[in-house]
Amino acid sequence: MTVLSRLAEQVREATHARSPLVLRGGGTKDFLGRRPEGTLLDLRPHAGIVAYEPTELVVTARCGTPLAQLQAELAAQGQWLAFEPPSFGSEATVGGMVAAGLAGPGRAAFGAVRDFVLGVRMMDAQGEVLEFGGQVMKNVAGFDLSRLQAGALGILGPILDVSLKVLPRPQARVTVQFALAEAEALAAVNAWAARALPISASVWHAGCLSLRLAGAARAVDSAVAMLGGERLAPDAADAFWIALREQTHAFFEGDGPLWRLSVPSTAPVIDLHGHTLIEWGGAQRWWRAAPDEDATDPVRAAATRAGGHATLFRGGDRAGSRFQPLTPAVAALHQRLKDTIDPARIFNRGRMYADL
Repeated sequence: MTVLSRLAEQVREATHARSPLVLRGGGTKDFLGRRPEGTLLDLRPHAGIVAYEPTELVVTARCGTPLAQLQAELAAQGQWLAFEPPSFGSEATVGGMVAAGLAGPGRAAFGAVRDFVLGVRMMDAQGEVLEFGGQVMKNVAGFDLSRLQAGALGILGPILDVSLKVLPRPQARVTVQFALAEAEALAAVNAWAARALPISASVWHAGCLSLRLAGAARAVDSAVAMLGGERLAPDAADAFWIALREQTHAFFEGDGPLWRLSVPSTAPVIDLHGHTLIEWGGAQRWWRAAPDEDATDPVRAAATRAGGHATLFRGGDRAGSRFQPLTPAVAALHQRLKDTIDPARIFNRGRMYADL
């Protein structure tokens, strides 16, 4: 029996029994969303790079492929996943990367995970293999799920294979830092965003704004000369951005609930007591609550006032609401998708919202 046939058999049995399955690769992002419940559907055996054509800037890999393996294969050809997905551990897989939908420092410059997904193969609750995007265009009830799988946390079914756009690595990278207060940093990054500067990442924390410039060597050198700032040594700069991506940076240490606020980059300073770290030119703002503090209502109200939303990323009550409540219209779309793909509600039941 093949790996896919074993997975299909387990899925069909779960559907018949209406028994939930926990979809998991390496498990490095198990902390996301509500607490998973059910029988494990281990996707790691379905692994391997199916196709990679560097000249076409496209790679196709199976869901259980270690993310580190894919990144090493791309690096050998001078290419990378420009959205810089975090691993959060050596066991991270390609399927988990897409299902989590998380991007690192390069998100603002290059795009989100979904922007790099060209197509997927997935399995529905009847154990049937469906294909979306890429070279095959097969529709189910009017939905193209290739990009909707990014960030769905597995509630739409297991991703089997995914085709991704890749990019050449920048020729040059330089990181410069500036001593700026929060409001000054937000004003600066928004002003610089309107100019033709090769800014590939930004972060502000504790009075320091760090910018990473990347691209052609001449363009990077010209931007550094114009902007000024204190230049970091290359090794120190690489370590800094990796720590930010993998959340080993000192800001992320601690036991208090970690909130992620997604707001317009031009939103002003959000008045929340405690520690804040700002990425993506002001569009992603991390906030750490006190260990025993239930900040759900005030932090979501603050994000809404700023024109965005808030997610309880780590810590806190995993039985409660982790994501911003959906509007009735959006909730109806979610229900329609789930009813089409997984009417028995077996795939990661309740992982995002209790009724999904």
